[in-house]
Amino acid sequence: MSKPTFEKGYNAFKKEIDAPVASFFSSCVHCGICAEACLFYTETGDPKYTPIYKLEPMRKVWAQEYTLAGKLRSALGLGRKLTEDDFKEWEELVYDSCTLCGRCSMVCPVGNDIVYMVRKAREAFVAAGYIPAGMVGAATRAVKIGSPMGVRLKALEAQISHIEEETGLKIPMDVEGAEYMPLLSSMEIINFPEYLSALARIFREADATWTLCSEAFEATNSGIQLGSADIARELLQRVVDGAEKLKVKTVVGPECGHAFWALRWEGPNLIERPYPFQVQHILELLDRFRAEGRIETKGEIKERVTFHDPCQIVRKGGVLEQPRNLLNMIAADFAEMPDHGKMNWCCGGGGGVSSNERADELRIKVFALKKRQIEASGAETLVTACANCRLMLEDGIDEYQMEMPVIGLTEAVADHLLERRKD
Repeated sequence: MSKPTFEKGYNAFKKEIDAPVASFFSSCVHCGICAEACLFYTETGDPKYTPIYKLEPMRKVWAQEYTLAGKLRSALGLGRKLTEDDFKEWEELVYDSCTLCGRCSMVCPVGNDIVYMVRKAREAFVAAGYIPAGMVGAATRAVKIGSPMGVRLKALEAQISHIEEETGLKIPMDVEGAEYMPLLSSMEIINFPEYLSALARIFREADATWTLCSEAFEATNSGIQLGSADIARELLQRVVDGAEKLKVKTVVGPECGHAFWALRWEGPNLIERPYPFQVQHILELLDRFRAEGRIETKGEIKERVTFHDPCQIVRKGGVLEQPRNLLNMIAADFAEMPDHGKMNWCCGGGGGVSSNERADELRIKVFALKKRQIEASGAETLVTACANCRLMLEDGIDEYQMEMPVIGLTEAVADHLLERRKD
């Protein structure tokens, strides 16, 4: 990537203002409804956190470069041009106070996709060199090492060795022609290795062939979060190359929201061709195994359980009924949160915010909304299906001194699995 400059940032804004962005700015009625959909606004009351306001630099470029009135004003020397100070001022809004959760886009009365616009704006901020150090570090590690957390293949192999010794199950690696190739996030390798153990037990019970890929086991796409299409494309291509090399039928996204979004919905556009394989989220696959009778469960969680819907998986990915089907198998008392499902509130750490240490104080502050939402369910146990959400929920629960375990849904299904196969 060439050295960032203000001029490159400005030109990137011009380039990223495509037909959808132009139509969104043209149709915005300045109603402010998007503010009430953003937890950063609701929990601070600060109007600067209004989602559409976070795009003000981009709006200025659109108005000055692509509207008749703006061009006339510029020709007459009227109006203020975008400056480097705008990048400095708005960087915090674009990166610290937006998780790309998509809730604002859901409520816009004229259908403007504000998240799409924020992602386009981030491309310009990358070109101008105004990006949080934590996110730059994560993206750099992802490109150079293969993981935003710096997790190498040896670390995965060590976890595999422990899991195989503990379970007696073989975790296949680089097997050509397997039906499924599950991906992992670094957090699942380091923080939640029980996820991989759960996969081994579930695939055995479902009598399904599967394999990990030594050259493409990391699912997290830091380029999508950062706002760099080049990095996003490079990281995605590794997964595509690995899946094609092993000739797998289905790549399975892990319990990670942005990884699923990047692979399932952004991927073919980034590499500019269709995949020769299918993509499913792990919950989609588990629910299919359930419907086909390939997995059954025994016993139930006795405490009241509620489910945190990860934004990229449920609201933006459409995986809504599957987690509920699975929870109804294993939970004796499942209670929904208010504003659950497609309108669920974000954990506060998506869109790269979790890797942006500068945003920690603000992230914890806005978690107060999530706390109220969880408490309103009356639940004693919180289940989710995203490793990043899980870490953010655990962090917030600890900060607000709530007594509640947080567990992954795949792990919970495996813990209640009726294991009929002994081979």
